[in-house]
Amino acid sequence: MRFSPGIWIAQRYSFARKRFRVINVISLISLFGIILGVSTLLVVMSVLNGFQQLAWDLFVTVESPVQILPAKEKHMEVPDSLLVRLERVSGVTSAEPFSEGSAILSGSGSGELVMVKGISQNAHQRLMQEDGREVPYFGAETVSVGEMLAYKAGLVPEKQVKLFSPELIALGLQSLSQPYLLPALTFPVVQVESVFSLQRIFNDHYVLTSREMARKILLQKESLYSGIDVRGSDKRSSHAALVRNLRSWVRENGLEGTYVIRPLEEKYRDIFGVMEVEKWVSFSVLMLVIVVAALSLTGSLTMTAIDKRKELFYLRCLGLEKPQFLMIFILEGGMIGVAGTCIGVATAWVFCTLQRMYGVIEMPSKSAFIIDAYPVNMQIPDFVIVSGTTIVVSLLVSLYPAFKAAGIAGSKSLADKAN
Repeated sequence: MRFSPGIWIAQRYSFARKRFRVINVISLISLFGIILGVSTLLVVMSVLNGFQQLAWDLFVTVESPVQILPAKEKHMEVPDSLLVRLERVSGVTSAEPFSEGSAILSGSGSGELVMVKGISQNAHQRLMQEDGREVPYFGAETVSVGEMLAYKAGLVPEKQVKLFSPELIALGLQSLSQPYLLPALTFPVVQVESVFSLQRIFNDHYVLTSREMARKILLQKESLYSGIDVRGSDKRSSHAALVRNLRSWVRENGLEGTYVIRPLEEKYRDIFGVMEVEKWVSFSVLMLVIVVAALSLTGSLTMTAIDKRKELFYLRCLGLEKPQFLMIFILEGGMIGVAGTCIGVATAWVFCTLQRMYGVIEMPSKSAFIIDAYPVNMQIPDFVIVSGTTIVVSLLVSLYPAFKAAGIAGSKSLADKAN
Protein backbone atom coordinates (compact mmCIF):
# COMPACT_ATOMS: atom_id res chain seq x y z
CA MET A 1 0.00 0.00 0.00
CA ARG A 2 3.03 2.27 0.42
CA PHE A 3 3.22 3.03 -3.31
CA SER A 4 -0.55 3.38 -3.91
CA PRO A 5 -0.40 7.21 -3.64
CA GLY A 6 2.59 7.14 -6.00
CA ILE A 7 0.62 5.17 -8.56
CA TRP A 8 -2.35 7.54 -8.31
CA ILE A 9 -0.13 10.63 -8.62
CA ALA A 10 1.79 9.10 -11.56
CA GLN A 11 -1.51 8.38 -13.32
CA ARG A 12 -2.68 11.96 -12.72
CA TYR A 13 0.58 13.44 -14.01
CA SER A 14 0.48 11.17 -17.07
CA PHE A 15 -3.01 11.94 -18.32
CA ALA A 16 -4.09 15.20 -16.65
CA ARG A 17 -3.89 18.48 -18.51
CA LYS A 18 -0.72 20.48 -17.80
CA ARG A 19 -0.37 24.22 -17.49
CA PHE A 20 1.96 24.23 -20.49
CA ARG A 21 0.26 22.46 -23.39
CA VAL A 22 3.60 21.71 -25.02
CA ILE A 23 4.14 19.07 -22.32
CA ASN A 24 0.97 17.26 -23.41
CA VAL A 25 2.08 17.53 -27.04
CA ILE A 26 5.50 16.03 -26.30
CA SER A 27 3.87 13.24 -24.28
CA LEU A 28 1.51 12.46 -27.18
CA ILE A 29 4.44 12.43 -29.60
CA SER A 30 6.21 9.94 -27.33
CA LEU A 31 3.08 7.80 -27.09
CA PHE A 32 2.43 7.73 -30.84
CA GLY A 33 6.12 7.15 -31.54
CA ILE A 34 6.09 4.07 -29.32
CA ILE A 35 2.84 2.85 -30.90
CA LEU A 36 4.24 3.28 -34.41
CA GLY A 37 7.60 1.72 -33.55
CA VAL A 38 6.15 -1.32 -31.77
CA SER A 39 3.48 -2.03 -34.40
CA THR A 40 5.90 -1.59 -37.32
CA LEU A 41 8.58 -3.73 -35.70
CA LEU A 42 6.14 -6.56 -34.94
CA VAL A 43 4.66 -6.47 -38.46
CA VAL A 44 8.12 -6.59 -40.07
CA MET A 45 9.25 -9.46 -37.83
CA SER A 46 6.02 -11.36 -38.52
CA VAL A 47 6.49 -10.94 -42.28
CA LEU A 48 10.09 -12.17 -42.05
CA ASN A 49 8.82 -15.11 -39.98
CA GLY A 50 6.29 -15.73 -42.74
CA PHE A 51 9.03 -15.94 -45.35
CA GLN A 52 10.97 -18.33 -43.12
CA GLN A 53 7.86 -20.49 -42.74
CA LEU A 54 7.32 -20.40 -46.52
CA ALA A 55 10.91 -21.52 -47.15
CA TRP A 56 10.49 -24.23 -44.53
CA ASP A 57 7.28 -25.52 -46.13
CA LEU A 58 8.95 -25.62 -49.56
CA PHE A 59 12.00 -27.47 -48.26
CA VAL A 60 10.07 -30.13 -46.35
CA THR A 61 8.21 -31.16 -49.51
CA VAL A 62 11.43 -32.98 -50.47
CA GLU A 63 13.60 -32.89 -47.37
CA SER A 64 12.71 -34.11 -43.90
CA PRO A 65 12.85 -31.75 -40.89
CA VAL A 66 15.58 -33.91 -39.32
CA GLN A 67 18.08 -36.38 -40.74
CA ILE A 68 20.11 -39.03 -38.97
CA LEU A 69 23.50 -39.47 -40.64
CA PRO A 70 26.50 -41.71 -40.02
CA ALA A 71 29.05 -39.99 -37.77
CA LYS A 72 32.16 -41.31 -39.52
CA GLU A 73 31.36 -43.30 -42.63
CA LYS A 74 29.74 -42.14 -45.86
CA HIS A 75 26.99 -44.77 -45.71
CA MET A 76 25.19 -46.61 -42.94
CA GLU A 77 23.20 -49.78 -42.41
CA VAL A 78 19.55 -49.25 -41.49
CA PRO A 79 18.00 -52.39 -39.98
CA ASP A 80 14.25 -52.51 -39.44
CA SER A 81 14.81 -52.69 -35.67
CA LEU A 82 16.48 -49.24 -35.77
CA LEU A 83 13.49 -47.73 -37.60
CA VAL A 84 11.10 -49.26 -35.06
CA ARG A 85 13.09 -47.80 -32.16
CA LEU A 86 13.18 -44.38 -33.81
CA GLU A 87 9.42 -44.34 -34.37
CA ARG A 88 8.98 -44.84 -30.61
CA VAL A 89 10.77 -41.55 -29.87
CA SER A 90 8.36 -38.84 -28.75
CA GLY A 91 7.30 -36.61 -31.63
CA VAL A 92 8.44 -38.94 -34.43
CA THR A 93 5.74 -39.89 -36.95
CA SER A 94 7.92 -41.63 -39.56
CA ALA A 95 11.52 -42.75 -40.08
CA GLU A 96 12.60 -43.83 -43.57
CA PRO A 97 16.08 -44.47 -45.01
CA PHE A 98 17.19 -42.48 -48.05
CA SER A 99 20.04 -42.45 -50.56
CA GLU A 100 21.56 -39.14 -51.56
CA GLY A 101 24.77 -38.03 -53.20
CA SER A 102 26.46 -36.10 -55.98
CA ALA A 103 26.37 -37.43 -59.53
CA ILE A 104 27.18 -36.28 -63.05
CA LEU A 105 24.32 -35.90 -65.52
CA SER A 106 25.19 -36.03 -69.20
CA GLY A 107 22.38 -34.93 -71.51
CA SER A 108 22.30 -33.26 -74.91
CA GLY A 109 23.78 -30.11 -73.39
CA SER A 110 26.85 -29.78 -71.20
CA GLY A 111 27.41 -32.14 -68.29
CA GLU A 112 25.98 -31.03 -64.97
CA LEU A 113 26.96 -31.87 -61.41
CA VAL A 114 23.68 -32.78 -59.73
CA MET A 115 22.37 -34.06 -56.42
CA VAL A 116 20.55 -37.38 -56.69
CA LYS A 117 18.06 -38.19 -53.95
CA GLY A 118 16.34 -41.54 -53.73
CA ILE A 119 13.21 -41.63 -51.60
CA SER A 120 10.86 -44.37 -50.46
CA GLN A 121 7.45 -45.02 -51.99
CA ASN A 122 5.76 -43.50 -48.92
CA ALA A 123 7.83 -40.33 -49.24
CA HIS A 124 6.99 -40.21 -52.95
CA GLN A 125 3.26 -40.46 -52.20
CA ARG A 126 3.53 -37.72 -49.57
CA LEU A 127 5.34 -35.45 -52.06
CA MET A 128 2.57 -36.01 -54.61
CA GLN A 129 -0.13 -35.17 -52.04
CA GLU A 130 1.58 -31.98 -50.88
CA ASP A 131 2.07 -30.80 -54.46
CA GLY A 132 -1.44 -31.86 -55.54
CA ARG A 133 -0.06 -34.15 -58.25
CA GLU A 134 -1.93 -37.25 -59.41
CA VAL A 135 0.72 -38.68 -61.77
CA PRO A 136 3.93 -40.04 -60.15
CA TYR A 137 7.08 -37.97 -60.52
CA PHE A 138 9.16 -41.03 -61.39
CA GLY A 139 9.00 -44.79 -61.72
CA ALA A 140 11.22 -47.58 -60.42
CA GLU A 141 13.82 -47.03 -63.18
CA THR A 142 13.15 -43.41 -64.16
CA VAL A 143 14.00 -39.99 -62.71
CA SER A 144 12.45 -36.55 -62.26
CA VAL A 145 14.63 -33.45 -62.73
CA GLY A 146 14.23 -29.82 -61.63
CA GLU A 147 12.99 -27.38 -64.26
CA MET A 148 16.13 -25.20 -64.27
CA LEU A 149 18.35 -28.27 -64.47
CA ALA A 150 16.22 -29.58 -67.35
CA TYR A 151 16.59 -26.24 -69.14
CA LYS A 152 20.39 -26.15 -68.71
CA ALA A 153 20.88 -29.78 -69.74
CA GLY A 154 18.29 -29.71 -72.55
CA LEU A 155 16.10 -32.40 -70.99
CA VAL A 156 12.46 -33.22 -71.67
CA PRO A 157 10.27 -36.09 -70.46
CA GLU A 158 11.02 -39.51 -72.01
CA LYS A 159 14.56 -38.46 -72.91
CA GLN A 160 17.45 -40.81 -72.10
CA VAL A 161 20.37 -39.43 -70.06
CA LYS A 162 23.53 -40.78 -68.50
CA LEU A 163 23.64 -40.37 -64.75
CA PHE A 164 26.66 -41.72 -62.89
CA SER A 165 28.69 -41.31 -59.73
CA PRO A 166 31.96 -39.31 -59.83
CA GLU A 167 33.58 -42.46 -58.44
CA LEU A 168 33.36 -43.93 -61.94
CA ILE A 169 35.76 -41.25 -63.16
CA ALA A 170 38.34 -42.32 -60.58
CA LEU A 171 37.67 -45.94 -61.56
CA GLY A 172 38.26 -45.03 -65.22
CA LEU A 173 41.63 -43.48 -64.39
CA GLN A 174 42.60 -46.63 -62.49
CA SER A 175 41.60 -48.79 -65.46
CA LEU A 176 44.34 -47.15 -67.56
CA SER A 177 46.89 -49.07 -65.50
CA GLN A 178 44.55 -51.88 -64.44
CA PRO A 179 42.60 -53.06 -67.53
CA TYR A 180 40.66 -55.67 -65.57
CA LEU A 181 38.58 -52.81 -64.11
CA LEU A 182 37.10 -51.95 -67.52
CA PRO A 183 34.02 -54.24 -67.14
CA ALA A 184 33.02 -52.22 -64.05
CA LEU A 185 32.83 -49.01 -66.09
CA THR A 186 29.14 -49.07 -66.90
CA PHE A 187 27.39 -45.70 -67.07
CA PRO A 188 23.73 -45.99 -66.05
CA VAL A 189 21.33 -44.69 -68.68
CA VAL A 190 17.99 -43.57 -67.28
CA GLN A 191 14.85 -42.02 -68.69
CA VAL A 192 13.48 -38.66 -67.58
CA GLU A 193 9.93 -39.27 -66.36
CA SER A 194 8.99 -35.68 -65.50
CA VAL A 195 10.22 -32.17 -64.76
CA PHE A 196 9.31 -30.76 -61.34
CA SER A 197 9.11 -27.23 -59.93
CA LEU A 198 9.26 -27.19 -56.13
CA GLN A 199 11.88 -24.82 -54.69
CA ARG A 200 14.72 -23.03 -56.41
CA ILE A 201 17.54 -24.99 -54.82
CA PHE A 202 15.84 -28.25 -55.88
CA ASN A 203 14.90 -26.94 -59.32
CA ASP A 204 18.52 -25.95 -60.03
CA HIS A 205 20.38 -29.20 -59.39
CA TYR A 206 18.24 -31.97 -57.87
CA VAL A 207 17.28 -35.29 -59.43
CA LEU A 208 14.59 -37.33 -57.67
CA THR A 209 14.25 -41.05 -58.14
CA SER A 210 13.46 -44.27 -56.32
CA ARG A 211 15.70 -45.42 -53.50
CA GLU A 212 16.81 -48.48 -55.45
CA MET A 213 17.72 -46.48 -58.55
CA ALA A 214 19.66 -43.95 -56.47
CA ARG A 215 21.71 -46.73 -54.86
CA LYS A 216 22.52 -48.05 -58.33
CA ILE A 217 23.62 -44.62 -59.56
CA LEU A 218 25.64 -43.83 -56.42
CA LEU A 219 27.27 -47.28 -56.32
CA GLN A 220 25.84 -48.09 -52.89
CA LYS A 221 25.50 -51.64 -51.66
CA GLU A 222 21.98 -52.94 -51.22
CA SER A 223 22.10 -52.86 -47.41
CA LEU A 224 23.59 -49.34 -47.16
CA TYR A 225 21.91 -45.93 -47.17
CA SER A 226 23.00 -42.29 -46.87
CA GLY A 227 20.89 -41.73 -43.76
CA ILE A 228 17.40 -41.70 -42.28
CA ASP A 229 14.72 -39.08 -42.94
CA VAL A 230 12.82 -38.41 -39.70
CA ARG A 231 9.51 -36.55 -39.74
CA GLY A 232 7.31 -35.28 -36.95
CA SER A 233 4.43 -32.85 -36.77
CA ASP A 234 3.90 -30.56 -39.75
CA LYS A 235 4.03 -27.57 -37.38
CA ARG A 236 7.43 -25.91 -37.28
CA SER A 237 6.81 -24.88 -33.68
CA SER A 238 7.29 -28.52 -32.60
CA HIS A 239 10.50 -28.93 -34.60
CA ALA A 240 12.88 -27.88 -31.80
CA ALA A 241 11.31 -30.42 -29.43
CA LEU A 242 11.73 -33.17 -32.05
CA VAL A 243 15.44 -32.37 -32.45
CA ARG A 244 15.93 -32.37 -28.65
CA ASN A 245 14.16 -35.72 -28.29
CA LEU A 246 16.27 -37.33 -31.02
CA ARG A 247 19.53 -36.02 -29.56
CA SER A 248 18.48 -37.26 -26.12
CA TRP A 249 17.72 -40.68 -27.64
CA VAL A 250 21.18 -40.80 -29.22
CA ARG A 251 22.85 -39.89 -25.90
CA GLU A 252 20.77 -42.30 -23.82
CA ASN A 253 21.68 -45.18 -26.13
CA GLY A 254 25.38 -44.26 -26.28
CA LEU A 255 25.30 -43.68 -30.04
CA GLU A 256 27.09 -40.30 -30.17
CA GLY A 257 29.98 -41.83 -32.10
CA THR A 258 27.68 -43.68 -34.50
CA TYR A 259 24.97 -41.22 -35.56
CA VAL A 260 24.69 -37.45 -36.04
CA ILE A 261 21.41 -35.52 -35.83
CA ARG A 262 21.18 -32.88 -38.57
CA PRO A 263 18.19 -30.48 -38.53
CA LEU A 264 16.98 -28.93 -41.77
CA GLU A 265 18.28 -25.48 -40.73
CA GLU A 266 21.77 -26.92 -40.32
CA LYS A 267 21.77 -28.54 -43.75
CA TYR A 268 20.68 -25.27 -45.38
CA ARG A 269 22.45 -23.01 -42.92
CA ASP A 270 23.27 -20.37 -45.54
CA ILE A 271 19.60 -19.79 -46.36
CA PHE A 272 18.02 -19.98 -42.91
CA GLY A 273 20.99 -18.24 -41.28
CA VAL A 274 20.70 -15.23 -43.58
CA MET A 275 16.95 -15.02 -42.98
CA GLU A 276 17.47 -15.09 -39.20
CA VAL A 277 20.14 -12.37 -39.43
CA GLU A 278 17.77 -10.22 -41.52
CA LYS A 279 15.12 -10.57 -38.86
CA TRP A 280 17.31 -9.42 -35.97
CA VAL A 281 18.98 -6.66 -38.00
CA SER A 282 15.47 -5.35 -38.69
CA PHE A 283 14.76 -5.60 -34.96
CA SER A 284 17.87 -3.56 -34.14
CA VAL A 285 17.16 -0.86 -36.72
CA LEU A 286 13.47 -0.42 -35.93
CA MET A 287 14.18 -0.56 -32.21
CA LEU A 288 16.00 2.75 -32.70
CA VAL A 289 12.65 4.32 -33.62
CA ILE A 290 11.24 3.16 -30.30
CA VAL A 291 14.31 4.39 -28.42
CA VAL A 292 14.04 7.85 -30.04
CA ALA A 293 10.34 8.02 -29.18
CA ALA A 294 11.06 6.92 -25.62
CA LEU A 295 13.83 9.50 -25.26
CA SER A 296 11.30 12.26 -25.87
CA LEU A 297 9.74 11.06 -22.61
CA THR A 298 12.77 12.49 -20.84
CA GLY A 299 11.86 15.97 -22.00
CA SER A 300 8.15 15.70 -21.21
CA LEU A 301 8.76 14.20 -17.75
CA THR A 302 11.39 16.81 -16.90
CA MET A 303 9.01 19.60 -17.96
CA THR A 304 6.26 17.96 -15.89
CA ALA A 305 8.55 18.01 -12.85
CA ILE A 306 9.22 21.72 -13.38
CA ASP A 307 5.52 22.44 -13.98
CA LYS A 308 4.51 20.60 -10.79
CA ARG A 309 7.36 21.83 -8.59
CA LYS A 310 5.08 23.39 -5.97
CA GLU A 311 2.98 20.23 -5.75
CA LEU A 312 6.15 18.20 -5.35
CA PHE A 313 7.22 20.40 -2.45
CA TYR A 314 3.82 20.06 -0.76
CA LEU A 315 4.00 16.29 -1.22
CA ARG A 316 7.39 16.33 0.48
CA CYS A 317 5.84 18.30 3.35
CA LEU A 318 3.16 15.60 3.60
CA GLY A 319 5.86 13.01 4.20
CA LEU A 320 6.83 11.67 0.77
CA GLU A 321 10.49 10.76 0.59
CA LYS A 322 12.98 10.64 -2.29
CA PRO A 323 12.33 6.97 -3.24
CA GLN A 324 8.62 7.75 -3.58
CA PHE A 325 9.31 10.77 -5.82
CA LEU A 326 11.52 8.55 -7.96
CA MET A 327 8.76 5.96 -8.12
CA ILE A 328 6.16 8.55 -9.22
CA PHE A 329 8.08 9.63 -12.31
CA ILE A 330 9.41 6.18 -13.18
CA LEU A 331 5.82 4.92 -13.03
CA GLU A 332 4.67 7.84 -15.18
CA GLY A 333 7.19 6.93 -17.88
CA GLY A 334 6.30 3.26 -17.48
CA MET A 335 2.58 4.00 -17.89
CA ILE A 336 3.17 5.81 -21.17
CA GLY A 337 5.47 2.99 -22.30
CA VAL A 338 2.96 0.29 -21.35
CA ALA A 339 0.07 2.16 -22.99
CA GLY A 340 2.03 2.66 -26.22
CA THR A 341 3.23 -0.94 -26.19
CA CYS A 342 -0.26 -2.40 -25.65
CA ILE A 343 -1.80 -0.29 -28.41
CA GLY A 344 1.13 -1.09 -30.74
CA VAL A 345 0.84 -4.83 -30.05
CA ALA A 346 -2.92 -4.75 -30.65
CA THR A 347 -2.45 -2.80 -33.90
CA ALA A 348 0.18 -5.24 -35.15
CA TRP A 349 -1.96 -8.25 -34.22
CA VAL A 350 -5.02 -6.87 -36.03
CA PHE A 351 -3.02 -5.98 -39.15
CA CYS A 352 -1.20 -9.34 -39.29
CA THR A 353 -4.48 -11.21 -38.81
CA LEU A 354 -6.10 -9.30 -41.68
CA GLN A 355 -3.02 -9.88 -43.86
CA ARG A 356 -3.04 -13.60 -43.14
CA MET A 357 -6.78 -13.98 -43.80
CA TYR A 358 -7.30 -11.60 -46.71
CA GLY A 359 -3.85 -10.77 -48.12
CA VAL A 360 -4.33 -7.01 -47.75
CA ILE A 361 -0.86 -6.14 -49.13
CA GLU A 362 -0.03 -8.12 -52.27
CA MET A 363 3.38 -8.97 -53.68
CA PRO A 364 4.76 -6.45 -56.24
CA SER A 365 4.49 -8.97 -59.09
CA LYS A 366 2.28 -12.01 -58.68
CA SER A 367 3.78 -13.76 -61.71
CA ALA A 368 7.30 -13.54 -60.25
CA PHE A 369 6.41 -15.16 -56.90
CA ILE A 370 4.73 -18.38 -55.86
CA ILE A 371 2.47 -16.46 -53.45
CA ASP A 372 0.10 -13.56 -54.08
CA ALA A 373 0.48 -11.63 -50.80
CA TYR A 374 3.13 -11.12 -48.15
CA PRO A 375 3.11 -14.06 -45.70
CA VAL A 376 2.88 -13.47 -41.96
CA ASN A 377 3.64 -15.73 -39.04
CA MET A 378 3.12 -14.19 -35.61
CA GLN A 379 5.29 -15.73 -32.90
CA ILE A 380 4.64 -15.15 -29.20
CA PRO A 381 8.38 -14.86 -28.29
CA ASP A 382 8.74 -11.94 -30.72
CA PHE A 383 5.80 -10.12 -29.14
CA VAL A 384 7.20 -10.75 -25.65
CA ILE A 385 10.73 -9.57 -26.57
CA VAL A 386 9.53 -6.40 -28.31
CA SER A 387 7.06 -5.55 -25.53
CA GLY A 388 9.53 -6.22 -22.74
CA THR A 389 12.33 -4.26 -24.42
CA THR A 390 10.05 -1.26 -25.06
CA ILE A 391 8.81 -1.13 -21.46
CA VAL A 392 12.35 -1.46 -20.08
CA VAL A 393 13.55 1.38 -22.35
CA SER A 394 10.63 3.55 -21.19
CA LEU A 395 11.55 2.93 -17.55
CA LEU A 396 15.24 3.64 -18.14
CA VAL A 397 14.65 6.98 -19.87
CA SER A 398 12.45 7.97 -16.91
CA LEU A 399 15.34 7.76 -14.45
CA TYR A 400 16.83 11.18 -15.21
CA PRO A 401 13.57 13.16 -14.84
CA ALA A 402 12.75 11.09 -11.74
CA PHE A 403 15.99 12.18 -10.03
CA LYS A 404 15.36 15.70 -11.30
CA ALA A 405 11.91 15.72 -9.70
CA ALA A 406 13.30 14.39 -6.42
CA GLY A 407 15.85 17.20 -6.46
CA ILE A 408 13.19 19.83 -7.15
CA ALA A 409 11.03 18.53 -4.31
CA GLY A 410 13.93 18.90 -1.90
CA SER A 411 15.05 22.29 -3.21
CA LYS A 412 15.77 24.84 -0.46
CA SER A 413 14.93 27.77 -2.73
CA LEU A 414 11.48 26.31 -3.35
CA ALA A 415 10.99 25.94 0.40
CA ASP A 416 11.92 29.59 0.93
CA LYS A 417 9.41 30.69 -1.71
CA ALA A 418 6.70 28.57 -0.13
CA ASN A 419 7.40 30.15 3.26
